[in-house]
Amino acid sequence: MSLEEPTILLVEDNPNDVFLIKRAIRKSNLANPVQVTSNGDEAVAYLAGQSPYTDRERYPLPTLILLDLKMPRKSGLEVLEWLRSQPELRRIGVVILTSSRESVDVNRAYDLGVNSYLVKPVARDALLEMMKSIGFYWLILNENPDVSSV
Repeated sequence: MSLEEPTILLVEDNPNDVFLIKRAIRKSNLANPVQVTSNGDEAVAYLAGQSPYTDRERYPLPTLILLDLKMPRKSGLEVLEWLRSQPELRRIGVVILTSSRESVDVNRAYDLGVNSYLVKPVARDALLEMMKSIGFYWLILNENPDVSSV
């Protein structure tokens, strides 16, 4: 396993949310590199190691995926369904990070194997606290599977 910090893959189509989430991660003192894809198709290409994400040194498999639901091309639920069907990738931790509180979305996400479903807070301080909690739990306390050999 690599000695580098585990990678976070942020799958988010809203540039403002990308900025705020990355800033909250940085302010949470998480040293983990963050890779960003802006739609579901890009996320699948990244995870599958398809062009332009073939270089695993530059685009390592993530330990944690922060996944938005409402995106162009492929929705977050479609990405999750694809991910959980991939034997070599299905153990990667996935946290849905979305604005949807719809019970149909929550239930479908858990049916597809999401590890956690969180609603994006509106306030910056609340987002910062959420990122601290996510980082502490998923990247420090949690025992993550080794995906580096894939």
